[in-house]
Amino acid sequence: MSPRRAPATRPQGGQASVELALLLPLVVLLLLAVLQVGLVAKDVVLVTHAAREAARAAATDPHPDAARRAAEASGGLRTDHLAVSVRGRGAAGSRVEVSVTYRVPTAVPLVGTLIGDVPVTRSVTMRVEDG
Repeated sequence: MSPRRAPATRPQGGQASVELALLLPLVVLLLLAVLQVGLVAKDVVLVTHAAREAARAAATDPHPDAARRAAEASGGLRTDHLAVSVRGRGAAGSRVEVSVTYRVPTAVPLVGTLIGDVPVTRSVTMRVEDG
């Protein structure tokens, strides 16, 4: 009886390259999606800040355009994507509500075209002060 020989194994040096080629597009797309989520989160914070600034301006300045100017001056937001609405401004002691709506542009390649602009709305209510 002759001893059995192990079957010949083929070299597998290219397997890792093939796996990388198959998974790399998915990993890149995932990283781009994470980047886009981070940019949207940053703009959500900026919209919240703009709403607070606009409400403060509406509560202290009787000019009808004061809230819009304050939201635009808060920084970091494109004014062509910004909408500001003011409700309830009356005499001192009453409440004024300011809503700021912003369409967050999604400019990250691939991901931005898949999800489009993200609307973000923040509302703040403050007491009207003597002007």
